[in-house]
Amino acid sequence: MLYLQNRDAFIVSNIMTKRILHILSILSVFFCSVCNASEIKNEEGTVFRAIVENGDTILVAGLPNLYVFPPLEFKNEKQEKFYWRTVRDVKRTLPWAKLIGSMLKDLHAQMEGMSDKEKKAFMKQKEDEIYKQYEPMLKKLSLRQGKMLITLVDRECDMTGYEIVKELRGGFRAFFWQGFAKILGADLKSGFDETKEEHQIVNRIILLVESGQL
Repeated sequence: MLYLQNRDAFIVSNIMTKRILHILSILSVFFCSVCNASEIKNEEGTVFRAIVENGDTILVAGLPNLYVFPPLEFKNEKQEKFYWRTVRDVKRTLPWAKLIGSMLKDLHAQMEGMSDKEKKAFMKQKEDEIYKQYEPMLKKLSLRQGKMLITLVDRECDMTGYEIVKELRGGFRAFFWQGFAKILGADLKSGFDETKEEHQIVNRIILLVESGQL
């Protein structure tokens, strides 16, 4: 009986392997076609990527990433509610983390070649502009979402909130805001840690959200 079970498992495994190889071969042909694709325009001037094969023009489109994870198993209703709250918080704060990452790159580019004095004046002006523009919207985030934003900023920028403030506005300002965050129950020095199970779930959610699967 055990032999038959092992044999059946082997047959199923063999079939699955062949199917996976078949799918990979199709995808490899597809991606080779994408690499060799050229651009064409329709009468309205819209540009498309396409390949010409045997005299036929075939449109080519890139596929978005598709992620497959093991199904989640919740021990109880409380754990499931926690997960969906995390999904909500990630969806709410991920755009902000990406915006901060983009702004940080722009600031670094703009400050290149500036003296320390010029950087200080520049950042003071930018701080006032950013605060005026985004403060009303950021105030709507809950404390839980604020903590999530701190985590996602570190994942996006590879710098903690504390390190960003210290670099751009100095150690005293970073110390002040860290103390203020601590009073509220947050921590600007906390970052994204891939070894933490909670952050592994967060990363999973981010990948699924970015690919449109969640």
